[in-house]
Amino acid sequence: MSRRQLERGTAMRGVVGPDGIEALRPDTAPDAGCHILHIDMDAFFASVEQLRNPGSRGRPVIVGGTGGRGVVASANYLARRYGVHSAMPMGRALRLCPDAVVFPPDGGAYRRASEAVMDIFRSVTSEVQPLSLDEAFLDVSGARRRLGDPVRIAELVRRRVSREQGLTCSVGVAATKFVAKLASTQCKPDGLLLVPTERVTGFLHPLPVGALWGVGDKAEQALARLGLRTIGDVARAPQETLRRELGSALGDRLAELSWGRDERTVVTEAPDKSVGAEETFAADIADPETIRRELLRLAEKVARRLRAGGQVGRTVVVKLRRSDFSTVTRSRTLPGHTDLAREINAAARGLYAAAGLEHVPLRLVGVRVEGLADASEVHRQLALGEPETGWREAERVMDEVARRFGANAIRPAALADRDKNDV
Repeated sequence: MSRRQLERGTAMRGVVGPDGIEALRPDTAPDAGCHILHIDMDAFFASVEQLRNPGSRGRPVIVGGTGGRGVVASANYLARRYGVHSAMPMGRALRLCPDAVVFPPDGGAYRRASEAVMDIFRSVTSEVQPLSLDEAFLDVSGARRRLGDPVRIAELVRRRVSREQGLTCSVGVAATKFVAKLASTQCKPDGLLLVPTERVTGFLHPLPVGALWGVGDKAEQALARLGLRTIGDVARAPQETLRRELGSALGDRLAELSWGRDERTVVTEAPDKSVGAEETFAADIADPETIRRELLRLAEKVARRLRAGGQVGRTVVVKLRRSDFSTVTRSRTLPGHTDLAREINAAARGLYAAAGLEHVPLRLVGVRVEGLADASEVHRQLALGEPETGWREAERVMDEVARRFGANAIRPAALADRDKNDV
């Protein structure tokens, strides 16, 4: 499949091959060593507004200020075809695209959508470095044994973002942050591009020098004076020439990047503030008993993650999303910290009942625990008459069984697959 054929499709899914971009097959994906993902949401603000305002779908959408000095914050891809882009004065944008639907920015809505997307990323790996509301680096080296190869993980993330949030994203997969970020840019919108280690220079060298991290207008002009217009030109230039024209720090950096060398690692900026799990149903579900079973399954998953991370939490949050994408969240703070599925599930069921959505069709449910603390630093006072061994020990035994024999080897009876003849 050629680059042009891929770009004409609704979603690009490719790998950089010896002669350009080729179609990517999961069984042949050469992604060994490519443990860095750069995920970039597509026209994020505009996409969130289209999700909130279904009548705007299929139309050019612009997000930005509408006053005399208003500028474009985001534009969907239909609007971009008219030449509209971020930071453009709104007056000019509307002259280029007079039929556009314009929405004022809603920072709260974008932050909530971003948090939901970042929760999906963190459910895949704890090594997440957000760069902004709509993009992040992921290091998935630790998730490979659990979820598969990097390309498979990237596809999983893209499916979940689409299914659970109604949004699309583009993912670059590579061995370094620099190449992964360029790859996600090349496959937008709604694409995935793998750059295998042995194809890095073939991918980089035809690109313009402006694609190099750290090259602004002045540096680009200085490189142009030297006749260096592509990354390949920079790679072949003497390093001393780059140092002399751009300064030692930038010259050395560009020399390294031009060959795809980037030592930067994914840096998690802050410890997890919550641990959660969500499930989007294939069809809306209104049956309360089915919802309660799903809450139990999610509580089990969250509790396992807490114990695996040596954490306990105190606030239980339930997310309930209706078929029209409207979302209700309810929370309850417990008397003490916990990592027990039994206690998390009891709180989650109570919140579901109190939300008044029993028998209301739901497309998504989620359970999250906040107010995290290190389990070793939290003293747990036994209640009067409570035995020293009990549910906590039982759930840890279940963890060990699941670790050795798989997650489905042991589970609560309420979650067991039942035959129609069971009593």
